[in-house]
Amino acid sequence: MRERAPRLAATYSIVARDPRTGDLGVAVQSSYFSVGTDVTWAEPGVGAVATQAIVDVAYGPRGLARLADGEEPGHALDALLAEDPARAIRQVALVDAKGRIAAHTGGACVPACGQSQGAGYSVQGNMLSSDAVWESMGPAFERAEGDLAGRLMAALEAAEQAGGDVRGRQSAALLVVSGERPARPWEGRLFDLHVEDHERPLEELRRLLIVRRAYGLFEDARSLVGTGDLDAGLALVAEARALHPSELQFVFWTGIALANAGRNEEARQWLGEAFEDSPVWRELARRLARVGLFSGDPDLLQ
Repeated sequence: MRERAPRLAATYSIVARDPRTGDLGVAVQSSYFSVGTDVTWAEPGVGAVATQAIVDVAYGPRGLARLADGEEPGHALDALLAEDPARAIRQVALVDAKGRIAAHTGGACVPACGQSQGAGYSVQGNMLSSDAVWESMGPAFERAEGDLAGRLMAALEAAEQAGGDVRGRQSAALLVVSGERPARPWEGRLFDLHVEDHERPLEELRRLLIVRRAYGLFEDARSLVGTGDLDAGLALVAEARALHPSELQFVFWTGIALANAGRNEEARQWLGEAFEDSPVWRELARRLARVGLFSGDPDLLQ
């Protein structure tokens, strides 16, 4: 198989740990297709890595493996750089589960380029319109409120406002994982958002972040409904709909849950909204009934 040429993911990024929750994250934007595929790496309870400039993707998984073995980020990065004859064209940053930071900007990275670190975070960029791009990110991250995902977004948006990638913009990504190692390896990924090719990738990434928050609320609502706490679930559905009003999935499945609970009048309102939008929802409800997943009043499906 032919080896893929190194990707020119010249870009700006941030890696960080939230001191309140322990969550770990990395976010990036670039004027290059699908930047998150190569740049963003994170493992719950272990750390996060950004590998960019003339990318060697191996810094991501190898860096995380060293952090998982308990190696301090500075030692881990020094070891990886020592093995890389092309380290002068790399830009890499790591944060571990204790909030310790290590970063490298090679001497042959394309200017404007640079990096800076603060408590539990590192920002870095290359091939930027000016040094003001990466210099703006740390203060924006420190000023921002809310969870780690929102603060990472604030850093990216500040960088773009300061001029961004000298070539323009194309793709962005944001990855946040739990600060605790999960019992099951597929859990602990809180946000994993990619904008592969877009005229305004940060605007799209912000939109996807809102949609993901809405779906997170809805997933929590369904869990509450599953335990029998339907009213608490409905309250979360209302929050989800406030974030993402056009999502009919929320409407339909809430109507099904209400119908299965025997709350027919409420179910009729929710299902009626879905049925009015498209006949596919009524057909889906009838299919659910055929396999035993709808146990409500059959008249609700007429």
